[in-house]
Amino acid sequence: MAEEYDLVTLGAGSGGVRASRFAATLYGAKVACVELPFGFVSSETVGGAGGTCVIRGCVPKKLLVYGAAYAEEFADARGFGWALPAAGAGAEGGPAHDWASLMKLKEKEITRLNSTYGNILKNANVALIEGRGALKDAHTVEVTAADGSVRLLKAKHVLIATGGVATAIPMEGAEHAIMSDDALALQSLPPGPIVVLGAGYIATEFAGIFRGTHAAQYAVHLMFRGDKVLRGFDEECRDQVQDNLTRRGIHLHPGCKPTKLEKHGEGDLTLHYTDGTGAAQSLKCGLVMMATGRKPRVDGIGLEAVGVALDGQGAIKVDEFSRTNVPDVWAIGDVTNRINLTPVALMEGMAFAKSCFGGELTKPDYRNVASAVFCQPPLATVGYTEEQAVKEFAGNIDVYVSRFRPMKYTISGREEKTLMKLIVHAESDVVLGCHMVGPDAPEIMQGLAVALKCGATKAQFDSTVGIHPTAAEEFVTMRSRSRRVPATGTSKL
Repeated sequence: MAEEYDLVTLGAGSGGVRASRFAATLYGAKVACVELPFGFVSSETVGGAGGTCVIRGCVPKKLLVYGAAYAEEFADARGFGWALPAAGAGAEGGPAHDWASLMKLKEKEITRLNSTYGNILKNANVALIEGRGALKDAHTVEVTAADGSVRLLKAKHVLIATGGVATAIPMEGAEHAIMSDDALALQSLPPGPIVVLGAGYIATEFAGIFRGTHAAQYAVHLMFRGDKVLRGFDEECRDQVQDNLTRRGIHLHPGCKPTKLEKHGEGDLTLHYTDGTGAAQSLKCGLVMMATGRKPRVDGIGLEAVGVALDGQGAIKVDEFSRTNVPDVWAIGDVTNRINLTPVALMEGMAFAKSCFGGELTKPDYRNVASAVFCQPPLATVGYTEEQAVKEFAGNIDVYVSRFRPMKYTISGREEKTLMKLIVHAESDVVLGCHMVGPDAPEIMQGLAVALKCGATKAQFDSTVGIHPTAAEEFVTMRSRSRRVPATGTSKL
């Protein structure tokens, strides 16, 4: 006999858990959340409460970034009088790093968080049902457990929040490369060079992680097809990040296309590729990681059975309220491919709960969503890039740029600049965008996101008293305009 619910959610990641919890606690809905059994590397049979972000994404990645950052701290410490070994992990040398120890502690923390997410649902009176869920019709979900047993769930509404999955480059020997899931579960690093394929968030972050933790004598390479990393970000920020990657000992290979990966033995690979001139090249390495994008996780969940429409990129098509084309079937998060960030999925989950059960159709607000790339040092941004602002608005765009050497580096000797940038609509004085590449950029940008959400003007930035001595105060002391750019758009403020 089928079990009856007001809502069945497919996926217990950040968005699915938030939506389920709010539907149950704020609106009294009877809710079940379906998720695969927990594991560190996702598959057709492995998932876990917490989803990608908690188990095999943002959280474990950030823990590894913290670990890798000590290489920089050890190197900089010498400038402050600390005597440290000259050879070890990282391009700059330092104490030897024990990758296996870091991974063991990481796994302990992620296991704890997985249990925490299960308890969040339990405390909200949401039933967490373990297994693979698939739609049989618009109001019926079939859940197949690991032992093969089947449960039928009847629901007034179904929410799809199954997230995304990493995609591989379709080339010969691709099976010898690892993906981000695998990288976050590696038990050891190979005695040889590491190659990261890609130029986005994950690629630049892992290049820094590997450079900070891998033995200094082994190179770390970052290979990508374009001319710069981090497509879609502000161009000056992209340039700054690319310069920082090189300065920190990462070998960049722009304009290159991988063609074949040969495995000769464990930790013995040859990557074949064409360079920017089209010439065939090869690179001996111990590990190749593909960080070349993700796609919505839509396979095997019964979308075809009920006729849920997908867009050209394979994402579930939804309207502004997260409704699919099938009545009572909704979708949020990365499976819809809108803005693929955990906090956005949380926002969409809350808006869904209010729309579906609160009696008030609510649109997620995608204006001024802040984000960060945890390369080293990190990039953080909110609002329009210079290029976007010029294309979108009418009138003129005023650009304020500051580059400076952080105070800490004046003593440590590190030759690295922080970049800060403000994008201002000249006629209205409204600050359209804030961008930063440098230490603590994400922490600083979260506060600035509040200001942009409130429609802050450049005059209000200028009237704010800074905290001294900090890098953040530079955002309220940039008085001299770097340039004025004629905009080509039509939007007005």
